[in-house]
Amino acid sequence: MKAYIQNRKAHFNFEILETFEAGLVLQGFEAKSIRAGKGKLEGAHVIIRGGEAFLVGTSISPYQPANTPKNYDPERTRKLLLSKKELAHIEQQTEKAGLTAVPIKLYNAGRKIKLEFALARGKKKFDKRETLKARDTKRDIDRTLKSQ
Repeated sequence: MKAYIQNRKAHFNFEILETFEAGLVLQGFEAKSIRAGKGKLEGAHVIIRGGEAFLVGTSISPYQPANTPKNYDPERTRKLLLSKKELAHIEQQTEKAGLTAVPIKLYNAGRKIKLEFALARGKKKFDKRETLKARDTKRDIDRTLKSQ
């Protein structure tokens, strides 16, 4: 399982509660572009409309710009493939509990490209400071132990 594109800020900006795996409806050149690592998930989120899930705000740049169709929109909304049970659960959690569905990474499962996303709660500024402080403390402790 190779991760093609990761949202590195997701764990810093959000408290991850529950993760899901979904397939994506892509065009052929988009799949090639993802495999080449040409895309970004920062600022993207998953929404549910009319009983279907969509990935909004992600950008997948063209694999070969000269061979890409003229009307290609790299920021277009992409449909996610989930079961009805998962859709109902995610919709309930995002509306009732006020959680956000945040994409974490795009990776391969066999020959297919999958999206891992999570139901998450946004961190406040003081939570982010605690995370940074804990990371710095751990780094200092590891550095001290390594030098001894």
